[in-house]
Amino acid sequence: MSQKTPRNFFKPLAIGAPEPYRELPVKLERMIHFVPPHLEKVRAKVPEMAPTVDVMLANLEDAIPADAKDAARAGAIEMANMYDWQAKGTGFWSRVNCLNSPWFQEDVSELVLKAGHQLDVIMLPKVEGPWDIHFADQYVAQLEAKAGLKRPILFHAILETAEGVARVEEIALASPRMQGISLGPADLAASRKMKTTRVGGGHPFYRVIEDPKSDGSPRASAQQDPWHYTIARLVDACRMAGINAFYGPFGDIADLDACEQQFRNAFLLGCAGTWSLHPNQIAIAKRVFSPDPDEVKFARKILAAMPDGSGVAMIDGKMQDDATWKQAKVISDLADLVASKDPDLAAAYAG
Repeated sequence: MSQKTPRNFFKPLAIGAPEPYRELPVKLERMIHFVPPHLEKVRAKVPEMAPTVDVMLANLEDAIPADAKDAARAGAIEMANMYDWQAKGTGFWSRVNCLNSPWFQEDVSELVLKAGHQLDVIMLPKVEGPWDIHFADQYVAQLEAKAGLKRPILFHAILETAEGVARVEEIALASPRMQGISLGPADLAASRKMKTTRVGGGHPFYRVIEDPKSDGSPRASAQQDPWHYTIARLVDACRMAGINAFYGPFGDIADLDACEQQFRNAFLLGCAGTWSLHPNQIAIAKRVFSPDPDEVKFARKILAAMPDGSGVAMIDGKMQDDATWKQAKVISDLADLVASKDPDLAAAYAG
């Protein structure tokens, strides 16, 4: 049996470790903003930037040179103490190095023992199956007990291999620590042997084309999204497990239009948020992963017309029933969460 029995699933894995959450804390996580903590110049901007993002992540893995891993780890711990993340409501996460790297154990032990009081989530890269989560789960529980932490640190997995995608449902259900899963398109493309060097987004060669025309005139074609299947499967696995699905990185930081479209596709499919790799992607993520004010007003019309979610109502010429009531509830609840952090959108939603 690959999973603990129901009675044991929510028990701490170490004596003195905090009780696992039975329900995830409700938090706004429209963007996870990546920071390279080994760079002092970037790290110095963290307190100023923290109020502008939903989640700040200290990145220890990809994009950090091997000879800067120790400096990045020390920088992440410094970041934890530069701002009162828990009191001020901005999430503080760290992406550690992968489990088979020489840095994983020290990353996790240093973070939990020296920054666990502020750390919300450990992002685990290249997760291939529930066994990866189980190993990290036991290890973190021991460290939490040693550090005397009173709340559990959660896990966020990245889908970066074909095996991980094939086992995404098992990963999502592996532990009560699971907060969510993100798409990792670059490593996943390599694992699948996809013929692309792009990090997320569409591809000009991945297209559909209309049928031949009788007059031989040019046929219209449209670029497609090669990540559509994976995102949809990721969303289904996460929602089944009661956790959150996230789009990952959009690598072309200069192409803001394509970035916005990719984020919007992920939002419509059910993703709760995305990664931001550059400050110019933060505003896009805020805009895209916050519901449109007109959509919110219409959703609240549905909820007002059908308070208990039953029956049928005609609103603005459109029939609404219990299914559309559920859709409206998703939009309205998200608007309430966004409004709690964003005064401008709160006013727009109330207007």
